[in-house]
Amino acid sequence: MKFLSRTQVLKFKSVLKCGKIDPSSKKFSSSSWSNGPPPPSETNGKVFCFTNENPTKVKVTRISVYDVCRVLETGPWGPAIEDALNVFDEMPQPELVVGVIRKLKNVNTALQFFRWVEVKTEKAHDPVAYNALLMLMARTRSLDHFEQIIEEMSMAGLEVSHNTCIELVARFVNSRQVREAFVIIETMRKFKFRPAFSAYTTLIGALSASHECDLMLTLYHQMQELGYEVSMHVFTTLVRVFAKEGRVDAALSLLDELKSNSFNADLVLYNVCINCFGKVGKVDMAWKFFHELKAQGLVPDNVTYSSMIGVLCKAERLDEAIELFEELDLNRSVPCVYAYNTMIMGYGSVGKFNEAYSLLERQKKKGCIPSVIAYNCILTCLGRKGKLEEALRIYEEMKKDAAPNFPTYNILIDMFCKAGKLEDALKVRDAMKEAGMFPNIMTVNIMIDRLCKAQKLDEACSIFLGLDHKVCTPDIVTFCSLIDGLGRHGRVNDAYSLYEKMLDSGQTPNVVVYTSLIRNFFNCGRKEDGHKIYKEMIHRGCSPDLMLLNAYMDCVFKAGETEKGRALFEEIKAKGLIPDVQSYSIVIRGLVKAGLPNETYQLFYEMKEQGLHMDTRAYNIVIDGFCKSG
Repeated sequence: MKFLSRTQVLKFKSVLKCGKIDPSSKKFSSSSWSNGPPPPSETNGKVFCFTNENPTKVKVTRISVYDVCRVLETGPWGPAIEDALNVFDEMPQPELVVGVIRKLKNVNTALQFFRWVEVKTEKAHDPVAYNALLMLMARTRSLDHFEQIIEEMSMAGLEVSHNTCIELVARFVNSRQVREAFVIIETMRKFKFRPAFSAYTTLIGALSASHECDLMLTLYHQMQELGYEVSMHVFTTLVRVFAKEGRVDAALSLLDELKSNSFNADLVLYNVCINCFGKVGKVDMAWKFFHELKAQGLVPDNVTYSSMIGVLCKAERLDEAIELFEELDLNRSVPCVYAYNTMIMGYGSVGKFNEAYSLLERQKKKGCIPSVIAYNCILTCLGRKGKLEEALRIYEEMKKDAAPNFPTYNILIDMFCKAGKLEDALKVRDAMKEAGMFPNIMTVNIMIDRLCKAQKLDEACSIFLGLDHKVCTPDIVTFCSLIDGLGRHGRVNDAYSLYEKMLDSGQTPNVVVYTSLIRNFFNCGRKEDGHKIYKEMIHRGCSPDLMLLNAYMDCVFKAGETEKGRALFEEIKAKGLIPDVQSYSIVIRGLVKAGLPNETYQLFYEMKEQGLHMDTRAYNIVIDGFCKSG
């Protein structure tokens, strides 16, 4: 591919600024029509380059865009393509170039044509052509030549249009390539362009869904540098993500910045702060925001109260939650359903079911029928407390007020399977069938997983074998649960057979499956099979994560293979993974067991230097090992 040199670019910039036009190109220029342009119905989206002097060229140019595209699409760029293009005796005009680029689907082909036109005309392209090329990059989501084109535009003094910038970012965001979208903005800033305001807000919103806090903050600061007025919505999004990620200091710093700029937080921002700070355990801080918004003259709404009640219930500060709930209920003629549901869940979580039932009755007295969500909250809590009979009673009672939904049935099936009561679970499943909600793989997965954990393996296998794969196809979760359940209870041959069935069905095993197989083969004393599974995993292209390598290393050390264990510890680092406290604890225990105190000592202090701390059991093992070695 032929690229512009810096000298050529400067020459093109000069041509653009001076308005020089090659006289030979005038015969193919875009003059106005004496009778006005043809109607849209006649143009059919085609690009025209007309002259008044020679109307016969209308036909030639009308097909030029399509003819050029046909030539370009015959194969890779080369002398044959150039010869075919040279058949057109007119100089390619800007309208023609733009039309061709807009029709092409391959960036490389478009760029080759773009360069050929530069050589042919000895002139630089105009901003429209450059923006058309960038639009093609957006449509094809290809950034291979993006920085090169942006640099050329910067040197030539051309602008990236706002529409082009917005389209570039939006295309990558819509295809969930948010980091690539971030690169677009960064590259534009690198060459002193001003990305569109909407491009920033779109990307910040997309990054919030991906929990990319630092990238969001970078964009926010860029907006400030460019003089954009950051909306309260964008600011709220930033605070929400930082608080949800537990980065409280960063979130508070943003709030301080808001106040220092004399902006007043609105109710939405306060609600976000109460909810997010409360969920990461900062209950007192959530309370502070609740009181602060009132001091600012804002009136708490249902979301404010419900969020604060939920935070207090989660922290088991039930008395404060009740007081706040009563304050809300007293001032509302219509019950706040969300607050009722939150309070019902709060009572149920601490086993105060009578109080929860009384709230159901209070709702009814106020003319509000309790929702299925309220009943699901109670059923969830009853299941956690093992109150199966009471759960069945509430289930029957709820049918008078609300029809059971998908979560209702799954909550009941979950609690019955955990208790090993398959018959009761099957009755609920039959009711689910009658309601048209079964079969579905989510419910099947719940049944298999809970039955395995209740050591009802035959029942779990029976459910799996009874599946009609045409109606309900097992997924990765189905296989993971059953393979692990069988392996944990010594049925490793059955687990491996199921793994083979998984492969035959076209499913790709993940690290969870391989971790289970490796661990369970070692636990059954079949270490060679465990090693084979690891090799097979690598052969199939599945990259081990830290959890798998820790589990494998633990198995290897316990099997007395000290050298192999050491090698695995080094492999963790070689794969670019960072050993965690579990990694160090495993290798230290293994080295102590092998009677290697010096290496143990080195690793122990290496771990401390990295700010990692072992648990009490690991410390006792290390101390015991040092004592035995003298």
